[in-house]
Amino acid sequence: MTNIRTIEGDFTDCQGRYALVVGRFNSFVVESLVDAAVDTLQRHGIDTDSITIYRVPGAYEIPLAAQRVARSGKYDAVLALGAVIRGGTPHFDYVAGESASGVTNVSLNTDLPVIFGVLTLDTIEQAIERAGTKAGNKGADAAMTALEMVSLFRKMES
Repeated sequence: MTNIRTIEGDFTDCQGRYALVVGRFNSFVVESLVDAAVDTLQRHGIDTDSITIYRVPGAYEIPLAAQRVARSGKYDAVLALGAVIRGGTPHFDYVAGESASGVTNVSLNTDLPVIFGVLTLDTIEQAIERAGTKAGNKGADAAMTALEMVSLFRKMES
């Protein structure tokens, strides 16, 4: 096993342009994700001039906007950030499922890292935990994933 070549991303060659496609619905949680994602990108040397935020109404609209952003050719990675909190109707299942499926399809169809940072939660308490308290911040996690994927893709090209 030691002779097998292994290629993986790291955080050394991750300079580039990053787009955040952000659902405004549940903004009391989502803005914490955005702040953490931007902070993480900046801590890894990404200039603010290389970060663009696109805002859409909610998680359901994220895939279409992410697709347009990804197809523009202007970005090295796209972060999809939002929050869907379960209510008393099946609406949650449709929105959460379609958002996840849509983001996956955008990534596969554009050959670009499109990172799924949309929280799908049962309660407001879970949302708050994942936006910066007990469970860390999933916006920061999404940014770390984007940085690593950009690095990996660069290594794959060389």
